[in-house]
Amino acid sequence: QVQLAESGGGLVQAGGSLRLSCAASGHTFGNSCMGWFRQAPGKEREFVAAISRNGGNTQYEDSVKGRFAIFRDNGKNTVYLQMNSLKPEDTAVYYCAARVVGSYQSTSAYTSGYAYWGQGTQVTVSS
Repeated sequence: QVQLAESGGGLVQAGGSLRLSCAASGHTFGNSCMGWFRQAPGKEREFVAAISRNGGNTQYEDSVKGRFAIFRDNGKNTVYLQMNSLKPEDTAVYYCAARVVGSYQSTSAYTSGYAYWGQGTQVTVSS
């Protein structure tokens, strides 16, 4: 069982930066691929970024490549999402998710691949 708690959301002007954190409790963080997803009002939840269990492999949605970075600290059971050059279209509730995997390099962009989810944190980017 993994419990996830996001933090770091808020209101920022376009062009600004935020760093989201997701703290995990439980015994399986080190065995989990971690992902960040987001959901804007009236839209489906969409993939943002994912990182493999050992941090060696990352995956990004095209619109955030070069602006966002996902990284993890397995010693602190925490995964981060550094968001730079934020745009109004990045406004959404951001969720972290965990997927227990055997492969050290596996990532996933599919919501159905993740068994554990946090409660979300709101990110609002003003123009």
